[in-house]
Amino acid sequence: MIEIVHLPTDREPTVKVVDLFCGAGGLAFGLKTAGLNVAAGVDLDPACKWALEENTGAEFVCRDVSKVTAEDLALWYGDADVRVLAGCAPCQPFSTYSQSRKTADDRWTLLRQFKRLVEECKPEIVTMENVRGLGTQPIWKEFVAALETAGYHTHWDEIDCSEYGIPQSRKRLVLIGSRLGPIKLMPPTEPRLTVKDVIATLPKLAAGETDPCDPLHAAASLSETNLERIRASKPGGTWRDWPQALRAQCHVRATGKTYPAVYGRMEWSKPAPTMTTQCYGFGNGRFGHPEQDRAISLREAAIIQSFPKNYRFLKKGERVSFSKLGTLIGNAVPPKLGEAIGKTILQHLERVRLSQSPVDGEMARS
Repeated sequence: MIEIVHLPTDREPTVKVVDLFCGAGGLAFGLKTAGLNVAAGVDLDPACKWALEENTGAEFVCRDVSKVTAEDLALWYGDADVRVLAGCAPCQPFSTYSQSRKTADDRWTLLRQFKRLVEECKPEIVTMENVRGLGTQPIWKEFVAALETAGYHTHWDEIDCSEYGIPQSRKRLVLIGSRLGPIKLMPPTEPRLTVKDVIATLPKLAAGETDPCDPLHAAASLSETNLERIRASKPGGTWRDWPQALRAQCHVRATGKTYPAVYGRMEWSKPAPTMTTQCYGFGNGRFGHPEQDRAISLREAAIIQSFPKNYRFLKKGERVSFSKLGTLIGNAVPPKLGEAIGKTILQHLERVRLSQSPVDGEMARS
């Protein structure tokens, strides 16, 4: 049964967001850019704290989501008219590291914790971004059915991030649910961007160098062999373009032939491949710079994820860790996608408010 939830009609409703699994703040920053107030972000990794608070103004809560209660959410939401619960619950079955080591129940723990908080708190709006493979899993059907049973109008789809102003061929699942009425992610309005559109003007770097004006514009070092390999690589090409002497044994074996994009260069005229937690490494995918003999820098990876060029991931003077920052950047929800979700929510609230207004509601029905 759908419960009718009323918004104030004499003023704009107050909205607060809590972002579960907030990471470095990609989703929160996008929601804030759209005009939403992100009250708190929850994550188990303390490395997320500074970036989230510095760039979004939200309170960072370092906590296992299984320890978050409905009372905690009520405290963070305060007296907001509209409470939004957002997040990207990491789904371990899609990690090759853990697939064989966890039971079925263990694998879906975080998604079930998200569902638990929705059922206990009943926020007006729920949104989740996740890997597209999740949509084919029985647990996903169970999750969506639970939302509908709890009174939510739901819509979810697999989207191409390159259609939302994000210069990478990243495919993601996006769900939005509302207790206020039907809701659906807004259609794409941003132009498609290429690698050249977003990183061509950054200062040139050699492998192992750091821009003195931006510690995140840093390129990982390369061995002499990998320097020879990237010099022999063509944009959009594969290791098959190399001289035989540069090919690794895994390339020579049949199994290696299934990974032609490893050690590849990006192409200026196309979106980048999906950014991963190891996108700063030349040997980890097609993460070679289109024309400079190096992998993309951490800053370039963040820009390709649609973070603004001045997004602050580290305190001034803090040591740059490629591993830590690669994880924060690669795991982030692209801010531009968060912005599209935020705009969708605000447009939805305006439609609901107008439909519930005595005058406007009568006009809409006449």
